[in-house]
Amino acid sequence: MEIFKILQIWQAAIPVLLVGLKITVQLTVIAVLFGSIIGLFVALAKLSNYKLLRYPAIIYIEFFRGSPLLVQLFLFYFGLPQLLGHPVDRFMAAAFVLSLNCGAYIAEIFRAGIQSIERGQMEAARSLGMTHAQAMRHVILPQAFKRVIPPLGNEFIIMLKDTSLVSVIGLADMARSGQLIIANTYRALEIWLLVAIIYIIMTVMISEFFVNRMERRLKAGDRS
Repeated sequence: MEIFKILQIWQAAIPVLLVGLKITVQLTVIAVLFGSIIGLFVALAKLSNYKLLRYPAIIYIEFFRGSPLLVQLFLFYFGLPQLLGHPVDRFMAAAFVLSLNCGAYIAEIFRAGIQSIERGQMEAARSLGMTHAQAMRHVILPQAFKRVIPPLGNEFIIMLKDTSLVSVIGLADMARSGQLIIANTYRALEIWLLVAIIYIIMTVMISEFFVNRMERRLKAGDRS
């Protein structure tokens, strides 16, 4: 009989959790998309010979990788209003912080991928008359991208789980939705178990349908 009670609780909770899941997915996609763009340019800046580019990139990476994401959320959501003189939107603040945080980690992923390419590749491209930027764009980056897909997939999964921290600023993601359901039902075990199952399903889907398929497609492209 207990299993039927749990199923009843889950049936009532799932619609509310799915609303929160929508926000979770939106934040994850935004963070990974903009984080990838930020990360690529920051990685190139860190690898640059120009100090005006390299040092700011290093400071940015060390700040967002060295401080807790929770502190970053508090800093931007509660600290920015003091400078701006008005409150900031919860969703925009969360998306902004998550994108910057994700960008710092992805920058190191791209940097490692670029540096893993043999130096002879760049020298061969330059000997063919390419500029440094052309060689990077047409020779180095395509090869590096193939090598960074697994860690990028892991970062996608990590960011999906890290979005649960936005509940501390009152944003109704899936974790926050679970908290609200528990406040009304007092069924913490059942609700948190359901939330965990949904997160696991999402991570498996990302791993299988994004990372693994992308790797197989690129391998097939290499053989053709």
